[in-house]
Amino acid sequence: MKPKLVDEVEDLRNTLRHHEHLYYVLDQPEVGDAEYDALMNRLRDLETQHPELVTPDSPTQRVGGKPREGFVKVQHSAAMLSLDNALNEDELRAFDARIRSLLGDEPYRYVAELKLDGLSMAAHYRKGQFVQAVTRGDGLVGEEVTENARTIRSLPLRTDSKLNHFEVRGETVMLRRAFEKLNQERDERGLSRFANPRNAAAGSLRVLDPSVTASRRLEFYTYFLMVDGRPYYPSHWESLDALQKMGFKVNAKRRLCASLGELLAFCKEWESKRDDLSYEIDGVVVKVDSIEQQTRLGFTAKAPRWAIAFKYAARQAVTTVENIDVQVGRTGAVTPVARLTPVEVGGVTVSRATLHNEDEIARLGLQIGDSVVIERSGDVIPKVVRVHTQGSRRRAFQIPKHCPVCGGKVVREEGEAASRCINTNCPARLKESILHFASRGVMNIDGLGDALVEQLVDRAIVTSVADLYELTVDRLADLDRMGTKSAANVVRNIERSKQNPLPRVINALGIRFVGERTAMFLAEEFGDLDKVAAAQIDELQKAEEVGPKVAESIYQFFREPRNQDLVERLRSAGVQFEYRVRRRHGGPLAGLTFVLTGALPGISREEARQRIEAAGGKVSTAVSKKTSFVVAGEEPGSKLDKAHELGVEVIDEKRLIEMLEHGIS
Repeated sequence: MKPKLVDEVEDLRNTLRHHEHLYYVLDQPEVGDAEYDALMNRLRDLETQHPELVTPDSPTQRVGGKPREGFVKVQHSAAMLSLDNALNEDELRAFDARIRSLLGDEPYRYVAELKLDGLSMAAHYRKGQFVQAVTRGDGLVGEEVTENARTIRSLPLRTDSKLNHFEVRGETVMLRRAFEKLNQERDERGLSRFANPRNAAAGSLRVLDPSVTASRRLEFYTYFLMVDGRPYYPSHWESLDALQKMGFKVNAKRRLCASLGELLAFCKEWESKRDDLSYEIDGVVVKVDSIEQQTRLGFTAKAPRWAIAFKYAARQAVTTVENIDVQVGRTGAVTPVARLTPVEVGGVTVSRATLHNEDEIARLGLQIGDSVVIERSGDVIPKVVRVHTQGSRRRAFQIPKHCPVCGGKVVREEGEAASRCINTNCPARLKESILHFASRGVMNIDGLGDALVEQLVDRAIVTSVADLYELTVDRLADLDRMGTKSAANVVRNIERSKQNPLPRVINALGIRFVGERTAMFLAEEFGDLDKVAAAQIDELQKAEEVGPKVAESIYQFFREPRNQDLVERLRSAGVQFEYRVRRRHGGPLAGLTFVLTGALPGISREEARQRIEAAGGKVSTAVSKKTSFVVAGEEPGSKLDKAHELGVEVIDEKRLIEMLEHGIS
């Protein structure tokens, strides 16, 4: 390798990192998009020609890899606790009084930071390189989102820190302009809007395809630096300054307050200015600055004593409910939405507010024509808080019995708050139904992704999942970003999917509460899709793990005429309806329960499950005292910790194969 070429690649990387930092962290770009793109393209070309030069922290490696099948649970190095709230000035004064009482005559200072309305995340670095990202989860265990986090441009992939291993914690947010653009795009595609930037950020960070996260333009603001699960610097303010010098994005709108008066002034200042910010905030986070004082103040069972979140009051207004419409979501949920006399709330004109479901309308005692108090706290679609005055010509609202989009039956199952359209081919559900049908682990139709499904549905080429089996190469080749070769691959994969076993077909139908595991039990119990479809509720409950709620859902699904038509069309297309490989009641693993965690090097998780069940064993998703063995592969999750905690024996893939072949010796 020529040294000159190696130097050029490294120079390009350093230049691109410099411009990324200026643009995404400091908001001070020095070059235009065209110049930046030219540098990126040059680096990408050189790395393509010389793949041995590619490094994980290269700017070209932010987006990569295939969509994952799920998220791994990861235990945090130290608990990510929530904060107690101060809902008014008196409660903030009471917090200060407690601090003063606990610290006696000692002087203390507060760090006041804007409370960003996003999703908390921890990012881990080793030898200066980003290696892992984990969502907050329940505070003790979160979900690993490393590949998605790599796409966040304000999160550096490499730092010049001399610390060998450190962790930063912060908030993942979506800026208002990115949020508005995303909802506009979803409107154009006929998709439901995100309710607010926080929900959009959380959903974007947790999608299975990193390329989707990359397209959403998330930001990451850091507020903690930790080493070995503890703060590294003697004060929180020093930690924020250090993070900024290390290249992380730290919110500049913060203040070191020497008194309660200064703190209250900061809170009031940003309450009046919050609508001018590029991101949503819902208050101010207040922390005692000294780490030594934090340590002595300690924690309650749920929150630190040395910090509190001062929450701003939600913006409210009074208006009239002119009518109540319904909208159908991607899962078929039929949601009532109040159509309001337009009113300004927090600088935004509001004309709609979600009512969630029939129970919420009953709780509010709401009818069409009533005057209501609405509340907006960062929400694009606000909520109705209460009835202000009853209208003189008020009238009651009822969820329609038939879907307003497709005319299919609307059902509210016992114990459920939401009513749902149960027609799988309802246009409001169709795109998601197709994506589920084609996904890996279901019918596994490679190439049938979001972009192609959008075109197929928007152009009315596919109006039912069954239409997939009538697609031709010529028809697909005419679509955007498709050619004859790509079209042929998709058609071939669709044809191949006809050979999938019955459990996958049942899962593919999208029956509520029926996933991979329940589909397997149904196939094993009935052996034929027609028998599942014809079964009564009590008969369905004979299948393992199928209770009354699941049985009712299955029964209602197959009583919907449009779903019956779907089943018949799938039969005509040649999809497998019979299940010939039944679970053995004996076998070398009879009576044993296994839990799989981590990636197995030699076989897939699906193959391992099938082989265990074919040998008479059972595969569970959770570790309990009834678990016989936990099979641990590469990078196992929290299930391994649970196994050690309960004393469950842990085995590797080699031992599992031995058991499958010879039983337990």
